[in-house]
Amino acid sequence: VFDDEGKDVTPHPLFHSDPNTVVPGQGKLLASSAYFVATGSVFLSSFSMNQTSGVNVSLGSFPRISLLLNLEQKRSRLLTSCNFSDVQVRREEIKEELTKEDLDRRVDIYLTETETIWILDMPSVVVSVESEDAERVLERNRIYVDICKNRPGSDRFVEKMMQTINGAAKNKEVQCDKIIMEDKGMMVTSWDLYDSFHISEIEPTSKAEGSRAATGKSSKSHPTKEHNQTMSISPDRGSTTSSIMISESPVLARIHEEEECHSEAILTSENFQQDLFFMERILMENIFQPKLAAYRQFPVLLDPNVTSDTSGTVAAVEAAKQEEHAKLKKDEAEQKDAFIDPSILSDLNKTPEEIVPPRLERLWSYRCDLTNGHGVSSMAWSKVNPDLLAVGYGASDFKEQKKGLACCWSLKNPMWPERIFRWEHGVTALDFSTASPSLLAVGMYNGSVAICDVRSCKDAALLDSSESSNKHTGPVWQLRWVEQDRGATGGGKRERLICISADGRVTEWLIQKSLDCTDLVKIKRTESEKKKLPGEKERKSEALISQQAAGMCFDFHPKDTNIYLAGTEQGYIHKCSCSCNEQFLETYRGHKGPVYKVTWSPFSTDTFLSCSADWSVILWHQDSQTPILTFSSAPAFVHDIMWSPKSAFIFAAASESRVEIWDLSVSIFHPVITSFANPRVKFTSVLFAENTDCLLVGDSEGEVGVFKLQNLAAPNSNKV
Repeated sequence: VFDDEGKDVTPHPLFHSDPNTVVPGQGKLLASSAYFVATGSVFLSSFSMNQTSGVNVSLGSFPRISLLLNLEQKRSRLLTSCNFSDVQVRREEIKEELTKEDLDRRVDIYLTETETIWILDMPSVVVSVESEDAERVLERNRIYVDICKNRPGSDRFVEKMMQTINGAAKNKEVQCDKIIMEDKGMMVTSWDLYDSFHISEIEPTSKAEGSRAATGKSSKSHPTKEHNQTMSISPDRGSTTSSIMISESPVLARIHEEEECHSEAILTSENFQQDLFFMERILMENIFQPKLAAYRQFPVLLDPNVTSDTSGTVAAVEAAKQEEHAKLKKDEAEQKDAFIDPSILSDLNKTPEEIVPPRLERLWSYRCDLTNGHGVSSMAWSKVNPDLLAVGYGASDFKEQKKGLACCWSLKNPMWPERIFRWEHGVTALDFSTASPSLLAVGMYNGSVAICDVRSCKDAALLDSSESSNKHTGPVWQLRWVEQDRGATGGGKRERLICISADGRVTEWLIQKSLDCTDLVKIKRTESEKKKLPGEKERKSEALISQQAAGMCFDFHPKDTNIYLAGTEQGYIHKCSCSCNEQFLETYRGHKGPVYKVTWSPFSTDTFLSCSADWSVILWHQDSQTPILTFSSAPAFVHDIMWSPKSAFIFAAASESRVEIWDLSVSIFHPVITSFANPRVKFTSVLFAENTDCLLVGDSEGEVGVFKLQNLAAPNSNKV
């Protein structure tokens, strides 16, 4: 092989055989020497090929010739390693067909071992004294010893001490409830103990073994009898009995699994769920029958089948009456503390002993573990089912926000809600629809509005305002379904969903494939009217941070649904019209704090009530911007008010520490009934029952109490 400059760069063989070595049996190859010379020239052309990954082969008839078999190229190459430097090889292509004798001729090939190739060499760290590198290693060791000796006095080495702080050990004690130990016992038999002890040790056998063991047993007897047979049987039958005992453990386990699957199927079946529902209703009726009868103003009936306890029941009723009479006498002695107007006595011409003061009797509470710690923000009755109550749970304070709940309670089960809707943010308002009674609208603290279907058992909302570009940016403090006349466009009424939010907008929501809203009015912030003193210079108007005032509440006129009132955080109440969204019809200034609730009177449609954080409740007339009456009985925020649906003179107010019932026909200075809250509990909302003389009160701990109005003589509802 020659390069571009004409130099010989032919690779030399790695192995050189000894020419004096005599290979035995080479005489057999002399006869085929001519054949090899004729055919060997074809292979000699590959003399310079790769020789590193082959096997050297030497032929006996030719002196010192080796064959290199290249395994990577998948074909054989014959190389020669003898002294051919003086021999010029010329490639000749000789095509000759081999005869049958040539194919049957025996050829002997001898393989010799090549030199060892080291693939990995790890030198030792120990050197022999007689080696060539011994002196150099000894010199390096002496230098290292000198460096170690001179270390204390050298500038390169400095001894430095450092002090670390060890953490002080602390003793920590934890107080926990005492662990109560209980002893329980049960009766078991010997075969139960045997099966329970061996079921964990015996591996389940295959189906073939189980079937084979079952066929070997003629009849299945009692486990105790089989156990006795195992103890008294002969050795040649012991294996058969043991196989029977082993096969019973998987059978018992399989039977137990089948029973569990069957029990689970029963528990999840629709018929069983319906039976449980009816049984739950029966149990609730048995437990709350006296309370529900009092709620519906029915007489409380005793069980006629209980004859032996009749005398005891009568005695208990008499004792309860005597205790109630004694309590009433005590209340009469504290008339001033109970805020009972003495004019009642003179009007009725009765002695104090004959007068029974009005009071609130607690019947039951809507509360469960799910609602504990969630404040009641709003309540609403169903428009078609007077026994269905929707309650919204959410905190009004920014620092106390939790996940919200909207629960639908039924009078038939006061211990657990019928429907539960969970939300990521607190619920601030809700209301049932009139046109579609199964739709429940929910407003939340983050400004979202959602609509749910209470007929569905799923807690997912049908529609929400998450994708609306006009959604509120502040909490939705109140929402309501409002029926409005269609006017000249057509007969009948249409229902609209109206909301008011802290972003200063009163919106109407359009229910289509998704929720979207339009603004009825944007509540603009108004400056307070301050009287100018004589000789005082005119003050400059203060710059407003925001041009819009936060809306807190609203209420539509009971007759003219085009007119509505809107209470603001400034303490003002604006009278607005749906046909005019640029300016207010009237503005009522009387409160010094945010207006939490405003409501029209259902009987006198020209008057309305409002409550505020300034501890007061104000009675207004729509034609006068001056308050008619102001009620204030306690230094506490008044969160909610509501007119009685049966009287034009009675309304309820919920402040932080008490709930009050006012009767304007009796007194305009003091409430006729006052019920105080428990310590660290605040009342948040009130709601009158539609068909009975009962009041519902919600508090900050997630409890809705149902109270019956006792001894409250309601005047004629037609009198205004």
